[in-house]
Amino acid sequence: MADTAAPGAGRVAQRRRTRTAIVEATAALLAGGAAPSVNDIAAAADVSRRTVYLHFPTLDQLILDATLGAMNTDVDDVLARMTSDDPRARLRGLVEALAEGMAESLPLGRRMIKLTVDSPRADAGGPRRGYRRIGWIELALEPVRERLPPDHFEQLVSSLAMVIGWEGFIVLTDVRGLTPEAAGAVAIDAALALLDAALGGGPTVST
Repeated sequence: MADTAAPGAGRVAQRRRTRTAIVEATAALLAGGAAPSVNDIAAAADVSRRTVYLHFPTLDQLILDATLGAMNTDVDDVLARMTSDDPRARLRGLVEALAEGMAESLPLGRRMIKLTVDSPRADAGGPRRGYRRIGWIELALEPVRERLPPDHFEQLVSSLAMVIGWEGFIVLTDVRGLTPEAAGAVAIDAALALLDAALGGGPTVST
């Protein structure tokens, strides 16, 4: 299996924390009824305007990310309540919680993907978005982290990111014509298959 762990893991983690702080500050301002400017968001997140623009090239993209993030707060609650150490149960719970929110907000998901495709890369070496999703997947997989070599664990996270999230969900609803409920079921099956393959010692994807 190829080593897909990103170099500079500490820098990636710091970017993730900064991006999360910006999104959470934006969500809090929106929840309070404000129509925040970049200056307002930077002040609330205790970062510079330049830092905001490094992560979000447009205010539109940031506000959309924050809106979708606020709609997915149930996912945080589901993961926080998880007591099982069974990775299959944890992964199933994550996908079910995400699919429920996606079914109610497909137009926003389509808009977010368009903004991501149209926007320039936010900062050199970092993804345009998805930090929160990766954090959820890593948390769901925490019981198996020590059972896999680090590069295999990172590969599993990357593989799951392809089937857990808006991109896969929209393919299943818009390309395959599935109902949101059926799309969620397929996503669960695919995620569990990837997990089983990784724990069985085989590669999660062809390398």
